[in-house]
Amino acid sequence: MTESPAQQPAVPGRFRRLRTASLRPSWWPLPACVLLGAACGLSYGMLATPEYAATGYAMVTAAKGTDPAAALGYAQSYGRLATSDATLGYAKGAAGEPVRRLRTHVVSETSPDSPMISVTGTSADPDRAADIANAVTEALVVSSGHVAKETGVSLIKFSHAVPPGDPVSPSVPLGTAVGASAGGLAGGLVLLVRPRAGRRDVTAQVPGPAQGGTDAPAGERELVR
Repeated sequence: MTESPAQQPAVPGRFRRLRTASLRPSWWPLPACVLLGAACGLSYGMLATPEYAATGYAMVTAAKGTDPAAALGYAQSYGRLATSDATLGYAKGAAGEPVRRLRTHVVSETSPDSPMISVTGTSADPDRAADIANAVTEALVVSSGHVAKETGVSLIKFSHAVPPGDPVSPSVPLGTAVGASAGGLAGGLVLLVRPRAGRRDVTAQVPGPAQGGTDAPAGERELVR
């Protein structure tokens, strides 16, 4: 007998093809980000303008008959006044910088345990950095002397700022190391947050439903609606 089309086996073209595995490893973002970060850090270390920092110190001393503990409190106040417009206005002539620009090149720090005030000047020129620190320190000493009788304390220049020999900006090896570390951190985060590939779908060959024939038993025939 000739088989009817309904009795022919399933066509192999109906099966789903397996997906081919990618040749690229799944962890490739990590070394790529490390190399990119190292390149950025190297470029910054080679192209960035070196910056120098020079630091001068001033000390608050209590006058005779004044509580010595008051010097600590006034040191905190004068430390905040070191970068004020009044102090920078006195210092702009000696520093050779306008107040607006001078404010971005001066940093003052104080200690809660010592009546010492540090004034740091920064510049691309080491001599200019020392001039800025000394000018602001001198201006702070002069301005504090105007109210020394009222406050009972005086501010003296403790240490003169000298031109630094080495810049404080990151060097080429340090910039490269920091860039590589940041790139490795970014690559690790990419590996954590990216979606993972799903499992491969495998479809097995399933025979078609049995067709009812005269030779098949009645109990094995399938009811088709």
